Amino acid sequence: MTPQATANSLFGDFTVKDEIKLGGEFDKMVRNRLPIILDPQIEGYVKHLVAKVAKHIPPQPFPITATVIRNNAMNAFAVPGGYVYVYTGLILNMKHEAELAAVIGHELAHVSLRHVARRMEKMKMVNFASMLGTLAGMLVGIAGGGSNMGNLGSAIAVGSMGGATSAYLNYTQENEREADHLGMNYLVAAGYNPQSMIDGFKVMKQRQWHISNTNIPTYLSTHPGLDSRIGYLQDRFKRMPPEYFERKDDDAAFFKVQTLIRARLTSADVALAYYMAIPENERTCLDHLGLGIVYTRMKQYKKAELSFNQAHELCPDDTLILREQGRFFFTIGEMDKASPLLREAYLREPRDAMTLFFIARIEGTRKNYKQAILTMRRVAEMVPHDQEIHYHLGRMLGESGHYFEAHSQLAYAALYGHDMKKAQFHLRKAEGLAKTKKQRDELTKLQETINPKPPEEEGNGKLE
Repeated sequence: MTPQATANSLFGDFTVKDEIKLGGEFDKMVRNRLPIILDPQIEGYVKHLVAKVAKHIPPQPFPITATVIRNNAMNAFAVPGGYVYVYTGLILNMKHEAELAAVIGHELAHVSLRHVARRMEKMKMVNFASMLGTLAGMLVGIAGGGSNMGNLGSAIAVGSMGGATSAYLNYTQENEREADHLGMNYLVAAGYNPQSMIDGFKVMKQRQWHISNTNIPTYLSTHPGLDSRIGYLQDRFKRMPPEYFERKDDDAAFFKVQTLIRARLTSADVALAYYMAIPENERTCLDHLGLGIVYTRMKQYKKAELSFNQAHELCPDDTLILREQGRFFFTIGEMDKASPLLREAYLREPRDAMTLFFIARIEGTRKNYKQAILTMRRVAEMVPHDQEIHYHLGRMLGESGHYFEAHSQLAYAALYGHDMKKAQFHLRKAEGLAKTKKQRDELTKLQETINPKPPEEEGNGKLE
């Protein structure tokens, strides 16, 4: 078996330190160019799941960082330095959490085995600019959210179970076999049924016949030996304790996240067709919740209210339903109905940033700015890089007469929304309003964030 990564690993000139640096720079590009999911319910779930599986990998010289990308393709991939990316399409199309955990385990195996780092070393790509340039070039043309978005996994060539290969960094069959076996170890250690890895393979194979060519996981076409991989994993089952296969799925959180992705992030027409295909007497509270969200998006508010009420009647204590029903009433301007629902959701789950966000906005509409600002600042601490949170915080500060803080927050909002012209505008406004030492310190931080210093030039052209 290939040795695990350690802090002192060195393959020629490509060290773990270099790997961390390269991964960090690539992650910045992804966040600047691709639609990252910041919904705390979705992002938090995926981060928790990745951490649950990663707990069982050998100690790594870098943290494992999980990110969710809004994309319909069934894909997940990893890059050097412990960065793992999961597409919403993968979450939506898996049938159980364990199958998603199997993909994550496979990706973490690639990370712990440093497969990409080893491929780069074999390519003798020890110049930082050439490495980053290769990865950056693979993002060209797919950042705009068009039809080519589904090819990201192919482009970056670092995904694997549902991801991809490329002429530059494709995994070998031996790499995939190693990641299958090691990923299975992680999956089982995390408490999941080993059968779920094969079930995940079968879902991908089945989806091959139901999705367009641009969204077929490249893995399926470039590695046609999927059946043989299922075969050798099944051979392993014969040597595993029978009780491993008696483990049951706990999909409560998984199904909630699927509902949010389907109802809020996919085409409203497609989501509506999905829910309408379910006989009314068989719809669960999450099905009614999904319908309520879809009808809200379609501005069919009477139908939406009916669906939310049905969801609430079936599951009156469900925190997500309370939150989303409160959010609906906020959307249609019925604050007196929204407020008690959101506050009940907050009492049940005080860490839900989305609930606090709408509680703050209600206080803002009531011009209770002191409480609104205090609450929205808490939300910004919980979700620090969300454009909408900083925008509404800036508006509240401006309406209450705190103009320096207002322009500072609006500058952050523009920055996170990738509108540099507007970010610079609000920065200049803030510069003219900074009076106190505290404000000048905050201004310095804002200036460094919006106009970071360029990285120092590499003296010898190689990674250090």
